[in-house]
Amino acid sequence: MLLRIRSRDGLERINIDPSSSVAQLQESIASNLGVPVPSQVISLNQSLLLAKDTSSASSFQDLKDTSAPLSSLGLSNGSVLFLFYEGERPVAGPTVTPSGFYGKKMTIEDLIARQMRIERQENPHCSSVSFDREAASTFQHYVNETLAFAIKRGGIMYGTVDEKNDVSVEFIYEPPQQGTEDNLVLLRDPDEEKQVDAIAMGLGMRKVGFIFSQTLSQNKTDYTLSGLEIRQAVELHAENEFNAWVTAIVKLEVNTDDGSADVHFEAFQLSDQCIKLWKDGWFADDLSDLDPKLSRMNKDVIVLGKDTRVVDNDFFLVLVKILDHQVLLSSYKKM
Repeated sequence: MLLRIRSRDGLERINIDPSSSVAQLQESIASNLGVPVPSQVISLNQSLLLAKDTSSASSFQDLKDTSAPLSSLGLSNGSVLFLFYEGERPVAGPTVTPSGFYGKKMTIEDLIARQMRIERQENPHCSSVSFDREAASTFQHYVNETLAFAIKRGGIMYGTVDEKNDVSVEFIYEPPQQGTEDNLVLLRDPDEEKQVDAIAMGLGMRKVGFIFSQTLSQNKTDYTLSGLEIRQAVELHAENEFNAWVTAIVKLEVNTDDGSADVHFEAFQLSDQCIKLWKDGWFADDLSDLDPKLSRMNKDVIVLGKDTRVVDNDFFLVLVKILDHQVLLSSYKKM
């Protein structure tokens, strides 16, 4: 069967017998992709791609039993596995045409483009985001119980930022919006939003981030945020000019063993480079015929030493630790 192996270098493929074990899979990855077995961390969890080093990656233990047959893990033809490793390796890729060549005059824009190297940002500006339990519960309950994760829903998070740049989310404002299975349009009312800002300011709070849900159909994909989601998140981040700005997603994760499902929160910061690229107009509007896990640029950029106009969205994401806290806001009715 064919298995798709997703790493920081992109999506690669290997063919392996369905009766093989995890150990044999590791040997196949070593021989076909050039990653030694001792360097490999493999998982069914795509969050592995956001690990910063081997120490943090080692917490992904779902494929720890190397004697387990692949069939027992629910893997079939076309399944996606995630691979983390440290170090460098040569990666086969498509032939690319440089943006400049001898005999051709290069403009200043050409020179700038050739210097735009897309790199991962290792550390977020805030080390954690803490959600008020009631605020988080109210948002996910509506998405889960009313919308059944069939259409997307979003909101603007309000709260505080402490002296360490750690974020606390105290309430979520859900502006007028239209959601579909794949897209979310915020129909923002400037007057209404000013009123929310004023209330927040009176409570010593401000906007601290953007939260949205992903649908069940998106759970079957191999990306963290789609190109459309990156564009929407970076637009809001760039609009607010705060380093300690958080983008959070809510999704329903289905357990393939027993069919149960759990609501899952993830939080990220968009990288400084992502914000700069957006402000400077590098993001292309046309996403037609593009893999959702990619973003298209208006000019060539350098990714892993190659000129390209498409960038894996994971390059723009910096993982943020999630905490929770007791309710800060309360109201009462005088009897």
